[in-house]
Amino acid sequence: MQFRLVETIFSDFSQLEGSCCYCSEETAAEIRRRISGMPLHAIHLIGTGDYHYQTLFWLERVGRPFSLILLDNHPDDQPGAFGPELLSCGNWVLSARRLPALQHFLWIRRASDMDAAALPATLPLYISVDIDVLSTEYARTGWDQGGMSLAELTGLLGSLRARHCGPGSPGIIGADICGGVTRENGGCDADFELNRRCINAIVEAISGNNS
Repeated sequence: MQFRLVETIFSDFSQLEGSCCYCSEETAAEIRRRISGMPLHAIHLIGTGDYHYQTLFWLERVGRPFSLILLDNHPDDQPGAFGPELLSCGNWVLSARRLPALQHFLWIRRASDMDAAALPATLPLYISVDIDVLSTEYARTGWDQGGMSLAELTGLLGSLRARHCGPGSPGIIGADICGGVTRENGGCDADFELNRRCINAIVEAISGNNS
């Protein structure tokens, strides 16, 4: 069965207590409850990178074998400072790797990291993007950033879409985008506008639709 992502959903739960960077068990349960009525087969905009752990909650809903590709300046698989039991934006990949349905995982920090052989064309793909993978010329975030250009990133995403959404291909089962900066962390209107254009370009690359 093929999936083509045509819907973009805002699922930013940053207003919840116990949600910034680290996610308490109570808040995790509440987020899972809230997204239970939202479609998995969509592009989810989940806020800044402080909430990247939300990807895990979407992945938990995938009911068949799949591959995950993470485009991020950080691997998000580091042990948490408060122990492995507390989910965070920096350790959610450790939990994702334990999901029975996740068969293949690929982390991309640079365009040269792309290895199509690591993503079997027979399995549907979930894509997670943190815009801190881009250089500061193309996005502004609250974390240290990589050196990828927006053209490199959208080119990779377009190639993945073509590979996984063509005739006889299993499709892209879902995607999410996070990253950015808040006013509280020094963000200004120019930063917000730069990130808006960046995220629109990423959405277009994943969906194949014009913004």
